[in-house]
Amino acid sequence: MLSRLLGLTPPTVTQLVNSLEAKGMVQRQDDPSDRRVVRILLTEEGGKITRKAREHMDKTLNRLVEHLGVQESNQLADMLMKVHAFIEDNPPPDLDRLQMNGDEKFD
Repeated sequence: MLSRLLGLTPPTVTQLVNSLEAKGMVQRQDDPSDRRVVRILLTEEGGKITRKAREHMDKTLNRLVEHLGVQESNQLADMLMKVHAFIEDNPPPDLDRLQMNGDEKFD
């Protein structure tokens, strides 16, 4: 489920979760009702970092709106929604096979 949500292969998601777990940002929790399911939970440290990142993003977006003004900010939002819709309607044909780990060569 997580791999589909992120658009990454399961091995890539496993590597990401392993890395976050080693840094103390997430923890795995077995699902008592389904042994095949493992839940990924933010730790207290992961929550702090997530909140800090969110605050930074909010401040940056507020500065962008101030820089662009309301009208251009609305135009940008409209264009980004169109880009998002296009990407949703036109996914890459080999999405399931992409590792997306930074080692890919695109010719």
